[in-house]
Amino acid sequence: MSVYDHSIAALDGTADQLGSQKGKVTLIVNVASKCGLTPQYEGLEKIQRQYGDQGFSVLGFPCNQFLEQEPGTADEIKEFCSANYNVTFPLFEKIEVNGDNQHSLYAELTETADAEGVSGDIRWNFEKFLVSGDGQVIARFAPPVEPDAPEIISAIESALDN
Repeated sequence: MSVYDHSIAALDGTADQLGSQKGKVTLIVNVASKCGLTPQYEGLEKIQRQYGDQGFSVLGFPCNQFLEQEPGTADEIKEFCSANYNVTFPLFEKIEVNGDNQHSLYAELTETADAEGVSGDIRWNFEKFLVSGDGQVIARFAPPVEPDAPEIISAIESALDN
């Protein structure tokens, strides 16, 4: 199954928007507005602008499971991201990334291990998954890894070259 086959709405409620990303290399990130890692939005937007015209996109998935650091409504999340970080990449509906109500997308993503061999549950906000244009998970990056870290940039460029 391709990651892009999962049904999930955009932040504005438009249904089944993940499928529109098929063919692009994407960086899927669970995001939050009130987290110590929230400034990573800046780096995410930077790589969106740097590689967006080459068939790449960041995809943000708001999640309120980690100390309730994403309590806002869809409109509040959109306004926060726009006003504070000029976010242009797609944002999706708020979902659960762990537990009994884990979205099927994250059930698939979390099977992949990161460079330290950690797989399974999402550890915190801003965990990142690089996905190929055909919907296969290429790499997983821990929350503290900055979006423009050399290992992420190298993986994005390699995926775009394939």
